[in-house]
Amino acid sequence: ALVAAGPILDALLRDPVYRLHLAARGDRQEVMLGYSDSNKESGFLAAAWILHQAQSALAEVARRQGVELTLFHGRGGAIGRGGGPSNRAILGSAPGSVDGRLKLTEQGEVVTANYADPVIARRHLEQLTGAVLIASTDEHDAAARAALEAGAPILAELSATARAAYRALVHDDPGFAGFFREITPISELSDLRLGSRPAARGRQGGAAAPSIDSLRAIPWTFAWSQARINLPGWYGLGGALETYRVAHGDTGLAEIARLYQSWPFLASVLDNAEMILAKADMGVARRYASLTAGPESAARWERIEAEYHRTVGLLLRVTGRERLLDGVPVLQRSIALRNPYVDSLSELQVRLLARLRAMPADDPDRARVLRLVQLTVNGVAAGLQNTG
Repeated sequence: ALVAAGPILDALLRDPVYRLHLAARGDRQEVMLGYSDSNKESGFLAAAWILHQAQSALAEVARRQGVELTLFHGRGGAIGRGGGPSNRAILGSAPGSVDGRLKLTEQGEVVTANYADPVIARRHLEQLTGAVLIASTDEHDAAARAALEAGAPILAELSATARAAYRALVHDDPGFAGFFREITPISELSDLRLGSRPAARGRQGGAAAPSIDSLRAIPWTFAWSQARINLPGWYGLGGALETYRVAHGDTGLAEIARLYQSWPFLASVLDNAEMILAKADMGVARRYASLTAGPESAARWERIEAEYHRTVGLLLRVTGRERLLDGVPVLQRSIALRNPYVDSLSELQVRLLARLRAMPADDPDRARVLRLVQLTVNGVAAGLQNTG
């Protein structure tokens, strides 16, 4: 639907009956953009690019049809569900897609982080308002159009490669769903309230374990964050950058670095990836990988770990930094201070998961161990932030 968003809106606005309805509302049209399922379907980079193209197409249709368009961004808290700094995302919006109007969701721990303290709440709202005003100026619009024209062929190539790599791992491997259930606490999360809907579409109590396709985006993203991998927020990016470097040489990578400095959209995307990579921890994640068994599972883990290190190395080359989050030292220090406490909870969670999964279903101690697992889930989520 995102790929066809422009033509769909165009067909709707050409309907005379609907235009009468719209005229009664002052020729104002709202369109909601969903971030979660596009990421689970295509991966982080491809989803970001598809959404950016959809914004452009919708804005152009609205302009041509003489309609005031408001885009409603259905973002989650996690990077894998469209999260990240909202003001940066607004500044990275497609040219002509803001025009003084914006609507967005703020969910989960984001509500507390942004609004629990009145001073922080005021600052956050000022940042959102300022970003909308800047993104609506002719100067910003012109610069964004120039960057989009220069960067579109590069992003198209990168996103296609990243999507293929992501789908090869997640969707094309018939054994990946089982691997996912072993390496994360997704099965043990089923009794926790994650969002307002069931963890999987169409699943009834006692039914078989859900497939990747039927699993909803919130538990999908949440489970990866619990395992300290954060796969939905970065997987495929490193392979895409490496493939582009091989095809175009170091000058191609240098061109991406220049675009990163001049294109707010690309800067927002890569900075979000940098943040979620910094919150991942392959050392701790290896402990979760120990919950799996067999050569196929080992190969899947090696593939994920290799892509992580590839992504970090190439992202640092593009951003020109020596370490992740060197440009945001406050967040860098915050993660470094929190992680030792979260690491202990993660280690406890791994041991409890191994114990729980080895227990017979009728073991009288099973409920107590499951409760302990769920307590570690709450602790890890509180420590990591950006979880759902």
